[in-house]
Amino acid sequence: MDKHRILKEYFGYDSFRAGQEQLVDAILAGRDAFGVMPTGAGKSLCYQVPGLLLPGVTLVVSPLISLMQDQVRALIEAGAPAAYLNSALTPGQYRHALRNARQGQYKIIYVAPERLLTPLFSEFAKSVQISLVAVDEAHCVSQWGQDFRPGYLQIAPFLRELPSRPPLAAFTATATAEVRRDVVRLLQLHDPVQVVTGFDRKNLFYEVRAPKDKKRALLEILDGFPQEAGIVYCATRKNVEDVCDFLNQQGVRAARYHAGLPKQERTKNQEDFLYDRVRVMVATNAFGMGIDKSDVRFVVHFNMPKDLESYYQEAGRAGRDGAPARCILLYSGTDVHTNQFLITHSHTDGENLDEKTRAALVQRDLERLRQMTFYSTTTRCLRHFILDYFGEESPLTCDRCSNCTQPGKDVDITVDAQKILSCVKRTGERFGAALISEILRGAKTARIRDRDLDQQSTYGLLQNLSDAEVRARIDRLLDLGCLLRSGGEYPVLSLGPVARGVLFEGRKVRMRVRRKPLPTRVPRGEALQHPALYERLRALRAEIAKKQSVPAFVVFTDATLREMCAQLPQDEPALLRVSGMGEKKMRRYGARFLEAICDYVAQKGAS
Repeated sequence: MDKHRILKEYFGYDSFRAGQEQLVDAILAGRDAFGVMPTGAGKSLCYQVPGLLLPGVTLVVSPLISLMQDQVRALIEAGAPAAYLNSALTPGQYRHALRNARQGQYKIIYVAPERLLTPLFSEFAKSVQISLVAVDEAHCVSQWGQDFRPGYLQIAPFLRELPSRPPLAAFTATATAEVRRDVVRLLQLHDPVQVVTGFDRKNLFYEVRAPKDKKRALLEILDGFPQEAGIVYCATRKNVEDVCDFLNQQGVRAARYHAGLPKQERTKNQEDFLYDRVRVMVATNAFGMGIDKSDVRFVVHFNMPKDLESYYQEAGRAGRDGAPARCILLYSGTDVHTNQFLITHSHTDGENLDEKTRAALVQRDLERLRQMTFYSTTTRCLRHFILDYFGEESPLTCDRCSNCTQPGKDVDITVDAQKILSCVKRTGERFGAALISEILRGAKTARIRDRDLDQQSTYGLLQNLSDAEVRARIDRLLDLGCLLRSGGEYPVLSLGPVARGVLFEGRKVRMRVRRKPLPTRVPRGEALQHPALYERLRALRAEIAKKQSVPAFVVFTDATLREMCAQLPQDEPALLRVSGMGEKKMRRYGARFLEAICDYVAQKGAS
């Protein structure tokens, strides 16, 4: 059996996606490999296909129990022999799994990094033929990444203890150039074949809103996805509790997830979400890394996260099946202050850092927060902003973000910009954006009077604008580098390197001004064909999933159902041409789906 046969029989795909085949070929040739591919681009196939072809066992180092369980469940459903070894197993189950593994019952075994050097696992690893070690979420090895996991530092020593070193393959979706260098160095990859396919997720629509009432905005978003699953991320445990209670009171089936909950409740809530017993998961960033639920149609950030790395990874949990999905950020200025507080009080416990290193990490995190704030307030193309941040060239505009599709116009704000910069300078570069806005709008507040700021020459120069309009202009100046915002709990504005050009050298400043709000539900890419059939197939999938005790997306993804609706296959050869329909799933489920499609065609006269 060759790689293409494995790809079709087990996974239902006729061809590899960009970058996959190059990595598969490198691994099959005995080379180390490093793949940087966006979430949903099929990283797991890059080691699963070789794992099913190579002799012996493939070990997959994975950071979370939930990720292992999801991927093993999907592999078993596809007919591939796989297992996981982690703390979810009892000691007896663990020993039984190791015994099965020694007897060659599994081709792919998932394991947590902390387990690699334990005596029992180390003894097992030396007693079997390991043909490949794959490292998922490889950015976790870097202290400069957003999800540093000390256990990942055990991978290189583990490989050195093996009788012979197998090829090592590392994969991640979000890694800056600095983190990529760390991955190669710390995992000790040997002259790896490196493939960076790009960070763009073309099926995702990006949007930023700055609503006055976030809860009302959240309900409007959910109304646009009445039957579909989504994740709502919050910055704090308190917000998770509050938002989850609110949604349930409004009749939305929602569950909560954060590190303060008992493990048993976290596990139950996660399973309820995976099995569609609830449709919305409200969570902190403790939820989601490696969650393999492919039919998440929207991710909402109720609060702005601390950095673009985290945002892109969390937003990337939408649309993993390749079908259209939306990523919506609800921004407010208080999110910036919350994150600044969290950052300045971070890196204090359990990391064994000297003060110099801690200070460097805090400054790094504050700079990342600054870039995250720019994203949240920019009028530039959101997709271009993200890709530019990760060092990837892209068009300056797209048709899949709110800044590019929302009605608006470019206006010259040079005069307003000069007034703002003058106000910052004349007040001694001592105040934050809120107070600068009050001065320029001529506010008659106590803190203006107490500081005699109503005597400033710039007082009231922008009284024709609202606070939101002044703050938008300040954000634009920050984005352009005309203004800088300091770190710390109480950030202040100062003039940036570009300010002189605007004040004295005739440089123009333009920004996009939106004319009206974006509709709640944006066109979601290619129109769904035969929606009545789609709902019938979804119901059939749900019935099968319930009987099989697996999540619905494990049976077939939304993207596969959409393709069935587009192609209307009425015999087995035609159904096999549907992406995601492997031969094993055809034998297991094909007859029932063909029956549903043929009945629909007969009833509707569709063709």
